[in-house]
Amino acid sequence: MLKHPFAIILTEPYPTERMVFSFFKKPPPEKMVARPAAAPPRPKSADAAPDAGTQSSTATAGAMPAPAPSFVEEKAEAPRELEALDFTSASVPAGGIDFSDLSESPGEIHVEGDMDPIEADIEQAAVLYANGQDAPTRALLENAIHAHHFGPGERLWLMLFDFYRLTNQHAPFVVLSLEYAKSFEKSPPTWRNAEAPKPAAKVAVPAGTVLFKGDLTGDNDAAFAALDQALDKNPKLRIELTKVKAADDLGAERMLGVLARIHKKKGEVELVGRDALAALLEARIETGRRDESGCWLLLLEFYQLMGKHDAFEDMAINYAVTFEMSPPSWEAKRVVAKEPKPVLAMVDDAEEEMKSFALKGDLKSERFPGLQAFAEKQDPLVLDFSAVTRIDFVSAGTLVNLLSPAKRSGKRVIIHHPNHLVAELLGVVGLKAVADIVLAKH
Repeated sequence: MLKHPFAIILTEPYPTERMVFSFFKKPPPEKMVARPAAAPPRPKSADAAPDAGTQSSTATAGAMPAPAPSFVEEKAEAPRELEALDFTSASVPAGGIDFSDLSESPGEIHVEGDMDPIEADIEQAAVLYANGQDAPTRALLENAIHAHHFGPGERLWLMLFDFYRLTNQHAPFVVLSLEYAKSFEKSPPTWRNAEAPKPAAKVAVPAGTVLFKGDLTGDNDAAFAALDQALDKNPKLRIELTKVKAADDLGAERMLGVLARIHKKKGEVELVGRDALAALLEARIETGRRDESGCWLLLLEFYQLMGKHDAFEDMAINYAVTFEMSPPSWEAKRVVAKEPKPVLAMVDDAEEEMKSFALKGDLKSERFPGLQAFAEKQDPLVLDFSAVTRIDFVSAGTLVNLLSPAKRSGKRVIIHHPNHLVAELLGVVGLKAVADIVLAKH
């Protein structure tokens, strides 16, 4: 056996035949055959005798220890090959890796090997942005949108839109808008600057206006009591029904009683939201089924006020057939074709927004003072994130701990209008299991 600094050369009985095994490459499996150390190599032909030079080599091989065959046997028993390491990848910065960045990165974050590539990019971008690493965030998102330009990949595009907006980069925002419209065939998000919320304009509320809070059900005593009090003070009543999302027969009967009292007192009434409520009542009735009579009669009243004469007559016939009773008669003078716009409902919505726990700016190591006391008094508990630009892991984790008791107590918790970068980070820390995250419409 001849030794070489970079190769092991095993010689056969004939000098012209030799095999070279690279020290750095894995030898072919069929050549990796263990051979006894003391056994001399066999000539290819039984008739041909080895010459003196060959005998000398054989004798020398027999007299020496046999490290090479022993090395081959060990490799055959436990083959091991190191993975190729690519030190020329473009992903490594020219100046090397700055390990100081790792000190700010959160621990215990592992991306599973079988993780969806879109989810992996979303999570990594959210983490980078939370750590204040804007340049890597932008590079990752700009590369990712070209790889994922359909379906679930839209989340990456929306993150990049918000990144451009939050960092005040209008020109790339416009370019991205054109690419988005081409890829997803729909309108892109619009550019908007962060502005201070404008104070709500004062609304003139007509006298006798009552907002019917809750559903039109027989057990909603508070809402019907408010109607009775307003009727005692005002000959003209304006009832806003825009908050009603459900109705039952007893609730319809109680509303008919209120309308009958107004008619008896020769008062006037305006019903705001009657059109939407009429659709709810239509879904509850069926010709030939003798129940929900209150819904039938209240729907006939709505058709009367809306001026739907044909619908009124058809339903009156069906009512007579179903209940074997005469239906109400059509009165043309009672038609109020145009439904007035709601007023108190708008004020109520503004008040609900004011009741939210508002946050703004970059939330770094935030402890949210006052949130716990606020949460004890609110149901649902709403956190307004529309003015939040960034949140770090410490703050997000604190938020999970503070909101979890409210969730366990049965309250609904809502994170209102976070930007997409913040929303994705909240998903990473597990806040989606505690709160409903409501994104703004773009």
